[in-house]
Amino acid sequence: MTDAREHLLDWLRDAHAMEQQAEQMLKAQAARIEHYPELKARIEQHIEETLGQQALLEGCITRLGSSPSRLKDTMGKVAAMGQAIGGMVASDEIVKGSMAGYVFEHMEIASYRTLIAAAEALGDQETRAACERILVEEEAMARWLQDHLPDVTRQFLERADTPGATAKK
Repeated sequence: MTDAREHLLDWLRDAHAMEQQAEQMLKAQAARIEHYPELKARIEQHIEETLGQQALLEGCITRLGSSPSRLKDTMGKVAAMGQAIGGMVASDEIVKGSMAGYVFEHMEIASYRTLIAAAEALGDQETRAACERILVEEEAMARWLQDHLPDVTRQFLERADTPGATAKK
């Protein structure tokens, strides 16, 4: 296997682990949201997209004669659990979680742009197409968060100023 192909495979495994992490983070966040139904619905939609992305990546990795990295997948899940636990203690959990989601989406976007360029350089059109499909979903989620973060922030502040209301989640 060429060095370039090994790099592509390694980056695909990284992306798979990243999607495992995303799944865990999104599920934990969605399970805790109580007062922000629009955000919860969009996160739940993105969980389904994330599961499909994992399957696409597994298909690319398998087609290239390998398998996802159990170690990387496990580390991604552990990182997600740490982030979820950390968010639970924040009084502004919903805002910080939304900000973290926005940042994470951009990390994913960068990863898929890298994978597309690598697949293109190697002439791997199937991997390129799979990553382009995933990229569209990640960009859509990032845009949604960008567009809705001000509303989530305003809702949070309004709830925080309302006696007896819970704002954090």
